[in-house]
Amino acid sequence: MRYTYLAIGLLVRAITGVEAQSQTPGLHSLFVASGKLFFGTATDTNLFNDIPYMTIANNSNEFGIRVPENSQKWQPTEPTENKFVFANPDQVALTSKANRQLLRCHTLTWHSQLPEFVQTTNWTRATLTAAIQTHISNVVGHFKGQCYSWDVVNEALNENGTFRNDVFFQVLGTDFIPISFAAAAAADPAAKLYYNDFNLETSRAKADGAARIVQLLQDAKVRIDGLGFQAHLDVGRTPNQTALAATLDRFTALGLEVAYTELDIAHAKLPATATALQQQARDYVSVVGSCLAVARCVGVVVWEFTDKYSWIPSTFPGKGDACLFDANFTRKPAYSSVSSFLAAAAATGAAAGTNGSGAGGSAKVSKTAGAFGLAATTGGTSRPSASGAGGTTEGGDPAVESALARSGAAGRLFPIVVMSSP
Repeated sequence: MRYTYLAIGLLVRAITGVEAQSQTPGLHSLFVASGKLFFGTATDTNLFNDIPYMTIANNSNEFGIRVPENSQKWQPTEPTENKFVFANPDQVALTSKANRQLLRCHTLTWHSQLPEFVQTTNWTRATLTAAIQTHISNVVGHFKGQCYSWDVVNEALNENGTFRNDVFFQVLGTDFIPISFAAAAAADPAAKLYYNDFNLETSRAKADGAARIVQLLQDAKVRIDGLGFQAHLDVGRTPNQTALAATLDRFTALGLEVAYTELDIAHAKLPATATALQQQARDYVSVVGSCLAVARCVGVVVWEFTDKYSWIPSTFPGKGDACLFDANFTRKPAYSSVSSFLAAAAATGAAAGTNGSGAGGSAKVSKTAGAFGLAATTGGTSRPSASGAGGTTEGGDPAVESALARSGAAGRLFPIVVMSSP
């Protein structure tokens, strides 16, 4: 079924009751109250006919940012060379805007989900460079002004920290990385530009490789703004909050913001026991708590919020139930624990003063959040610097400054509270 843009907007409000939800706390509203910018989810148009699913996905108190799970990747947006298709990701962008949710855009240069012409053309350095630049210019240009951030290069590393021997590396070596970032920066100067990868939380060698990518771009004077930690983790094998925060800190020390971009925590054996569900809850709180403890960690995105649509069972048979909601959209112990943890953190931050200085500050609405249609969030006039000292927000990036200015979380570790589902 096709809808006009107006009809989609009306449908969104009809099935979510946006106004009615405005006073109901959710993970996003609690995370913002704790000083962060967003808690969000992946979604895509193949799920838009599932009304119970959409009721949750469109709830901006629950999820303040959304990511097109597949529809912005190279194959769906440019299936044939120089012929671009945006109908599906446009719907994600449109409904996100109607819900007053941010849009996190994903992904541009990636070894997977490539159209046949990228994989089979006999490229030269000049022709592949032009193909990357054309793709990024058109895709990022189409969504200019709509994306909080872009995953510019995705999963370029092997587990040992060396580069994947994909088509981009074979032809261009490491040059494909600055070529991609420079093209994205030119196409949308306001969007945050991220490198995004998995197992950075658990593999020191791979994290070393990511640090080399950051250094490569910085040495070339090409802008990189953020490091995305996918956080596809396993129950009982997730690093603790202290270790996770230390890894985030490593990259914020390089001048970047960081975020968890594809969080899920899978059970190795199904069905999960009650003990395993409680461990999953502790693991989720460790991840969310590590973001809260690091000033320049701006938020968390889960890679689907319900087990009904998780990618894990089809990719790793026997594993699964990795999400915060079960397949019937019931909140799991992990959801209850994260929610209770964030409520306690928000209350602590409010009591201590949430502007990063330990004292109440004057309220300021984030200009960037407002520009993207995000519900207004306020913060004080000072923020923690990289060293933890206070500094003025004037002249900084409005979106991140607003989150950091409200955050009293730098250097704090919070107790883990495990709750059963109601």
